[in-house]
Amino acid sequence: MSSMKLWIASFLLALPGTASTASAEPPKPVPDIDIAVHALMAKTGAKGIAVAVIDGGRVSYVQAYGVRDAQGDPLQTDTVMYGASLTKTVFAYHVLQLVDQGKIALDTPLGDYLDKPLTDYDTNAIYPGKYGPYHDLAGDPRWKRITARNVLTHSTGFANFWFIEPDQKLRIHFDPGAHFSYSGEGMSLLQFVIENGRKDRGLGLDLGMLTQATFDRLGMTRTSLKWRADFRPNLADGFNDKGEVVAHDERSKVRVAGSMDTTIADLSKFVTALVRHDGLSAAAYAEMLKPSLHIATAHQFPNFGPELPASQQRKDLYAGLGVVTFTGPQGPGFFKGGHDEQTANTMVCLVKTRKCVLILSNDVRAEAGFADLVRFILGDTGVPYDWEYGDRAGKS
Repeated sequence: MSSMKLWIASFLLALPGTASTASAEPPKPVPDIDIAVHALMAKTGAKGIAVAVIDGGRVSYVQAYGVRDAQGDPLQTDTVMYGASLTKTVFAYHVLQLVDQGKIALDTPLGDYLDKPLTDYDTNAIYPGKYGPYHDLAGDPRWKRITARNVLTHSTGFANFWFIEPDQKLRIHFDPGAHFSYSGEGMSLLQFVIENGRKDRGLGLDLGMLTQATFDRLGMTRTSLKWRADFRPNLADGFNDKGEVVAHDERSKVRVAGSMDTTIADLSKFVTALVRHDGLSAAAYAEMLKPSLHIATAHQFPNFGPELPASQQRKDLYAGLGVVTFTGPQGPGFFKGGHDEQTANTMVCLVKTRKCVLILSNDVRAEAGFADLVRFILGDTGVPYDWEYGDRAGKS
């Protein structure tokens, strides 16, 4: 048996059995969590925050606190909020479904799925602002080696986005697969291949429709990867680090790097499905959580940061597929964050117990209290918030 098969087999033995459906009984309020959330809001000044807890693969708690806009309208469990980079985990889940279906392979070069070389696609002309300008890579043959695994482990060698390069030219900064460096641009490349790939390979798919099928199946009625007009009546605007209101961005195109609108009630259903590997084979779920690429930097940002000396590296910190994996006092876990100037989100899950905390906030200042709140709910997990947030970790 190969080492990969041995790893997957040992991983699956550690998984609790999966049931077909979650309890229909509504989650009950937990006064202690209410007190902790109010304390976080008072300390950070955050205007709104929503929290869900999954325990044993079932939703046990969903609550929203504070306000959703400048008018003081209440933030509710069905208020539409910005999912930010939690979109990337949703995308990884759907890529793994395509792996299960044999439509894409994690370690096959993405160029193999296209009708012509990637560099022949003038994507600025076809999709203005939607995908990177791949013709910029014409002088660098390393693009031919980029795989779906490189994308989902943030090891393509791309910057976070092509337009933040000093000359706004897409380039590869290191050999694909060599290092972790966070890249939404890589996600856009994989989206491009799935949507424009060879139909005889089962690609040429609409990711908006693909993800919507999952949302419909899970009863996520107020979630989409692009804007819907019916979100407007109960929508969260954001609050930046000065407490200023920022209007919710109506994202009209599917961007798997971060266009998802959702609610705390909806996204808790997805996280529950994820930890039960509902919709994924056991092997695909094991691939997602396998420690695929060691992360040796002190912090997630800036891109291309120097690696720490070996003695200072966190030995358990790895990129999985669409998540970051770690091993703490309660065993293996995984997490993913989402952030912009007025949004702060986090998801933390423990593998053995299938316990998770999901936090969505429409106020970036809430982020400073996430580590304490997650610790309060889950106990000491070892989630690497010092790496995720750098000098923002634990500060208000």
